[in-house]
Amino acid sequence: MINKLIMEMVRFYSGDPHQIQHFIKVHAYAKLIGELEKISADEMETLEAAAIVHDIGIKPAMEKYGQSHGKLQEKEGPAHAEEMLKRLNFSENVIARVSYLVAHHHTYSNIDGFDYQILIESDFLVNLHEKKESKKNAQSVLDKIFKTETGKALCTNMFLEG
Repeated sequence: MINKLIMEMVRFYSGDPHQIQHFIKVHAYAKLIGELEKISADEMETLEAAAIVHDIGIKPAMEKYGQSHGKLQEKEGPAHAEEMLKRLNFSENVIARVSYLVAHHHTYSNIDGFDYQILIESDFLVNLHEKKESKKNAQSVLDKIFKTETGKALCTNMFLEG
């Protein structure tokens, strides 16, 4: 089902290779961190689905408001994610949690679960690179956001060493 979801998101963002590559990278980091942190199979399914659709709100926000900052993504994304996940026959539990994660993936307080924490870390790993953030900003994000040992190691090795 995860591969079908990836292909649905590729179609959703057809013609926008940046968005496609972004969610593919976030998914890859989320899967890596989730596996190395040994999260449960149920949490992994939810995490992977959330990583794939986390930015689904960008396109409708742009169409509706002409901009897509984080809060608009959180507002517009859940309904689109729910529709896509229902169409692909994901369970109601997965759909509900993914919807919650999409609605909060730019909210960095009250992180309630490994799936949420790992999604945030994975998105930051990709965004720090895509936005060419400074070492100082990477260190600040590492100190304030990262909690998993795997995420900390990835962030440190990618942005702070060498």
